[in-house]
Amino acid sequence: MAQRFRGSLVPEDQAEQQPEPASPQRAPAKLTTRVPLWLRWLGKLAEPWLQIRHEPARPDANLIDFNRPVCYVVEHYGVSNYLILERACRELGFPSPLISMQGGDLLGKGRSMVALSRRHGFWLRRPRSRTHSEGIAKLVQAAEVDADLDVQIVPVSIFVGRAPDRNEGWFRVLFSENWTLVGRFRRFLSVILNGRNTIVRFSNPVSLRQVVAEGLPQERTVRKVSRVLRAHFRRIRTAVIGPDLSHRRTLVDGVLDSESVRRAIADQARRDGTGYEAAYNKARAMAMEVAADYSHPVVRSWSFMLTWFWNKLYEGVSVHHLERLKDVAPGNGVIYVPCHRSHIDYLLLSYLLYVNHIVPPHIAAGVNLNLPVVGAILRRGGAFFLRRSFKSNALYSVIFSEYVATLLGRGVSIEYFIEGGRSRTGRLLSPKGGMLAMTLKAFLRQHRRPVVFQPVYIGYEKLMEGKSYLNELSGQPKKSESLGRLLRASFGLLRNRYGQVTVNFGEPIFLEQVLDDVDANWRNALAAPDEKPSWLNTAVDRLAWRIQTHINRAADLNPINLIALSLLATPKHAIAETDLLAQIDLYCDIARSVPFSDRMTVTPLSPAEIIAYGEKVGVLVRTAHPLGDVLAYKDEERVLQSYYRNNVVHLFAAASWVACCFQNNRRMSRAGVARLGQLIFPFVQSELFLPWTPEQFGERIDKVIDVFIRRGLFSFDAEQGYLQRCPGQTDEVFQLRVIAHSLQQAFERYYIAISILVKNGPNTVSAGELETLCHLSAQRLSLLYSQAAPEFFDRSLFRGFIGKMRELRFIWTDESGKLAYDGRLENWAKDAKIILSRELRHSIEKITPETARKSGLQVEEME
Repeated sequence: MAQRFRGSLVPEDQAEQQPEPASPQRAPAKLTTRVPLWLRWLGKLAEPWLQIRHEPARPDANLIDFNRPVCYVVEHYGVSNYLILERACRELGFPSPLISMQGGDLLGKGRSMVALSRRHGFWLRRPRSRTHSEGIAKLVQAAEVDADLDVQIVPVSIFVGRAPDRNEGWFRVLFSENWTLVGRFRRFLSVILNGRNTIVRFSNPVSLRQVVAEGLPQERTVRKVSRVLRAHFRRIRTAVIGPDLSHRRTLVDGVLDSESVRRAIADQARRDGTGYEAAYNKARAMAMEVAADYSHPVVRSWSFMLTWFWNKLYEGVSVHHLERLKDVAPGNGVIYVPCHRSHIDYLLLSYLLYVNHIVPPHIAAGVNLNLPVVGAILRRGGAFFLRRSFKSNALYSVIFSEYVATLLGRGVSIEYFIEGGRSRTGRLLSPKGGMLAMTLKAFLRQHRRPVVFQPVYIGYEKLMEGKSYLNELSGQPKKSESLGRLLRASFGLLRNRYGQVTVNFGEPIFLEQVLDDVDANWRNALAAPDEKPSWLNTAVDRLAWRIQTHINRAADLNPINLIALSLLATPKHAIAETDLLAQIDLYCDIARSVPFSDRMTVTPLSPAEIIAYGEKVGVLVRTAHPLGDVLAYKDEERVLQSYYRNNVVHLFAAASWVACCFQNNRRMSRAGVARLGQLIFPFVQSELFLPWTPEQFGERIDKVIDVFIRRGLFSFDAEQGYLQRCPGQTDEVFQLRVIAHSLQQAFERYYIAISILVKNGPNTVSAGELETLCHLSAQRLSLLYSQAAPEFFDRSLFRGFIGKMRELRFIWTDESGKLAYDGRLENWAKDAKIILSRELRHSIEKITPETARKSGLQVEEME
């Protein structure tokens, strides 16, 4: 279910206080007592100060059996907890916790709720023994006496002051929910200040009869029930407000005291020729540089500021598929792995998790963000810093790995970007496995709880860093971060609006399932956690690939994406309004008829509404004309819009391939289109992180062809099995050309690489030389013949294609380091005529250098 944020960024389904749901079947128990008068008076007094948010908002009608006794269990004793629970039960139509249970004298005349722990004394309150709860002991004793008695034990978690409210004062942050068992006065202030932001979470009941039926001695049964309930409450509290973290210095001391770090310190002392104490101080400085200093009050304070910030910058934030994460988060170590497109990514994700009652993660941030003032604030928000490269620093590497292992061992959720940096082209970047390898090693060393990776897709309609990305792609150096530049950029940002943002949570990836697929005996490595398993690199690669494909499966197709897909395929980035309406409608039809995945989302706007929205946000410019209005991009928007097209180009890979086949051919066999598509698929898959096998890609091609036939783009001769497009320059031919465009440039890049190899011959150029020559040739082709998107001559795309050819053994490296190939590559180059026109092939062959020596390029110096 999607959650939509507007205004204060509160989910629409929670924007107003939930009305009291209709009560399910009610068979009220015969109550033997009434609520005490003094508790009723206290309830009346507390009424104006409480506003409860139930979780789940609509509990299952079968959560409680009203024909059996019910006993609610809370974590800590307190009159405020009793009053809050009583009101929550009243709103949901559940039996009151302040009256005795149905069940006779065995259950006593008291209330139908117990607490696992409490403090005694009034001013100097001391914790009472937590070995077991007296209330639980009485329930167990009653169940053993009466064999027919079965009490439903319903765990209830209560959090006062957890959900942020933009109208709250800063002082209230000091009294928000935490791990400390507070006294009466502090709890009183907490209810007064934060009672309107109270969460009550009902969990599935436990049958006391089933526990007693195990036949354990009474004392062991009591201890077991108490232990299970305490573990349950701790798991829920960890998921809602975060783990119980010690002070930063204590955490650092634990890291430095580990055996691996002590060995690394001793090795460092030997290398430096200094004493152990000097090396220890050096290690401590490194650990303090890395470690976060998480603060619940700071995180809560940031929630107020970010609520204002999002409303200032964005029209709204849409969140989809969060419910699955809420199901798997408790009891698991969660690693958030979002795509990385903006500095806003980690702020937005942490904020959305927080307002949805999920603890924000600790975030791995580049040390370049550890700026004065800003770095300290980010640390208290959960950021821990890492250097861009530390392969040559063994001590730092061990410290950082141990810190990550400590966080995982304590159940702290973590977030990092496996792309290594922000994407400048809008595509997912090739993953870097450093953090994944550290996570797997930490998991093997401290295998205390399951680990689940949560991919996240974040889609923007307007990117804050857009202009700087274009400058970097055009060759300008990346500007380093500084406090002054950050402040200037912040003031500039607040003067603009950036449309809508969509955050889609992909399908979670359970680490143990990945390891089972790689090596069924991976658990043997738990016995020797310091040794590197032989399967580790394979597991990292497979996990990285799965993360990237799951991110792409959760993509969002928004109005800006659809406009970019259509307009960027036209020569002047302009189109008639009628043509744009038809093209957007075709894209939406493909997306809904052949959905990329069940996690993909598509804008609900109609084509006309999409065009109106594009004009509203200032992307489209309308030129009135008697023969029909023309819509075009603003001059400054044309190149930047390729970024938003690249966000979703993978969604139409199959459709683009089919359309490409008919750019230079009017007639092809249906089977031939699918067969050639399966041959080219490994290269497209590697570039776009497609989740299918070649056979599955062929099935998608068939489904797309059915859509094209239904739309009149093709005619199909069923007897001969041939497809035929319309002749000339019809509207249908134009639509095919637009769809083909997004994949056409990929095939042009492939042909550039192949042309250079074939022209030079085998054993002539190295992989590095080929990459540089491809980059320069694509850059020159763009300058001479068309204004291609900046990613057309992106080195990383050529590097990926060359790597895939080596993996598939189309090419290989000889003894001298040069690339060799056989006749398959030349045959593949001849097949390019199916996709590329004769003129384009001639242009590519003309500009590609015959050899690095003849063209006068200093290739080695340019690498």
